[in-house]
Amino acid sequence: MLFSCLVDADFLDTEAFMNQRDAAQRGKYKSLPELEKRFELFMQRKESAANDTELNQIRKCIREQCVQKAALAPGFFSLTVPTGGGKTLSSMAFALRHALLHNKRRIIYAIPYTSIIEQTANVFKYGTDSQAEIEKLKETGQGLFSDDQVVEHHSSIDPDHETSRNRLAAENWDAPIIVTTNVQLFESLFAARTSSCRKLHNIANSVIILDEVQMLPPEYLKPILSALRGLVDYFNVSVVLMTATQPALEGRIGSGHAVIKGLENVRPIISDPDALAESLDRVELVFPDDINTPTSWENIRDQLINYDQVLCIVNTRKDCRELHAMMPADTLHLSALMCAEERSVVISGIKDKLHSKGQIRVISTQLVEAGVDIDFPVVYRAMAGFDSIAQAAGRCNRENRLAEKGKVIIFVPPKSAPPGLLRKGEQTCREILRCENVDGLSPKLFTRYFELFFASLENVDKPGFSDHMVRDSREFKFQFRTLAQNFRLIDEHFYQAIIVRYQNPDKKEDINRLVALLQKKGNPRWLLKKLQRYVVNVPVEDFFKMRAQDLIEPVGGYWVQRDNGLYKPGIGLQLGSDFLRQSLIS
Repeated sequence: MLFSCLVDADFLDTEAFMNQRDAAQRGKYKSLPELEKRFELFMQRKESAANDTELNQIRKCIREQCVQKAALAPGFFSLTVPTGGGKTLSSMAFALRHALLHNKRRIIYAIPYTSIIEQTANVFKYGTDSQAEIEKLKETGQGLFSDDQVVEHHSSIDPDHETSRNRLAAENWDAPIIVTTNVQLFESLFAARTSSCRKLHNIANSVIILDEVQMLPPEYLKPILSALRGLVDYFNVSVVLMTATQPALEGRIGSGHAVIKGLENVRPIISDPDALAESLDRVELVFPDDINTPTSWENIRDQLINYDQVLCIVNTRKDCRELHAMMPADTLHLSALMCAEERSVVISGIKDKLHSKGQIRVISTQLVEAGVDIDFPVVYRAMAGFDSIAQAAGRCNRENRLAEKGKVIIFVPPKSAPPGLLRKGEQTCREILRCENVDGLSPKLFTRYFELFFASLENVDKPGFSDHMVRDSREFKFQFRTLAQNFRLIDEHFYQAIIVRYQNPDKKEDINRLVALLQKKGNPRWLLKKLQRYVVNVPVEDFFKMRAQDLIEPVGGYWVQRDNGLYKPGIGLQLGSDFLRQSLIS
């Protein structure tokens, strides 16, 4: 923290002397009391215009509980709200009131995936993530905080919508509302570079909301929980653990040599989460009669085509491609092999089809599970951990518009999830299903699930936090740089970024022109931010095959798609030996 103060002061002092234009743009954000007034006014308009349904009454009750519990002393809080309960705005209601009552300076909202961060930022800016509604709100000026009051700090931000003030505030988080990623937050806390560390002193005296907290990487739990305890105990930070599937992060976590000390005194914001879960139960879970016998993709296809609107979520990108190839031609595909630019187009199209009640079938990987606000009447989910099943259920009958409950059908896929955390989650789910009859997704179920899941882990300190920072601390020996190198939530050693030549049909922006600019002008920040929307991360073994076969080429220090057939709109980047072999032949 002291290093952060020194580094930021040095940057700001240099900026004041060398770039007075930037220095003059810093700050000038509205105060938290002003932002809370805007929030209250917006919520009053929103609730008065909303239909008086049971679901909207429950959402209002959730928000009222958040405001009431904001008076509690700073520390750890849990906000357990089933998907569709309006926890994004309710958590902001808590954070604003808590910050004002306890003299905190800012609210930091951390999200696990860049794929949903823009959606959340739009909710805070305008009160909705619907582009049609956003345009109307811009015209009337009746949005929430507006786009000049919410600072986004993540890799996928569109530079066309980034103000210079946002860019400056992202450097040191000197703004009242920050929306960022878990990667940015936690890698900064363990960083050893001045540019990454200069924001740390501005985390002090803040409210941190960890959205989808169950997505914290289990192999990094020891350093992450230690850092959170330090922020709460010594730097006046309040932390809200928010999710529909609350992980068991209190007390003793893990088993054997992987046991760690969890959090203490985590106070629930919702007084009776079990009753809330029951009142928001909008789906019927259908588990297979035999949890050990796989179902063929052909069988799943035959079931899916009986529905006009259905979403099927599978465990791997390969499974997604295989099942999608068997479906009717108008079936949509969604996976991380598609760049962020195309994923946004596809998700927008899905929402439009659902809204117009048109026929829509989607095969997707689990990227659709975390926070993507889509509402299908029927969802199929390949066997996985109960947290994943619950997230899939959150895409079913989300707005409770069906006369009966939505259906979430769990099936055993032809192949188990790949080795690692996905398979451990699947195995833990099977272990519970063998012992009890599960008919609903209650908070108690998730407590049991995560206790068993954490007990199955072999390592909760992958970066070596104990070895590098704790073991020799009494002798003041700290290996900051080594730990920073090890602390990578996204392991860059296993993946390589490829810029693909996807052309968005709804945009005039020409991807080929952007690549030409990369070749001509190098890599200015604004250009890299634009190109980030066209990046697909691929396993290094596939990257080396592509490079050996001249399917990609180096441009301005980055690898760019060269072969026209390497990226197929609607499917994404073509991986696998079949495509690579065919490309070599042709």
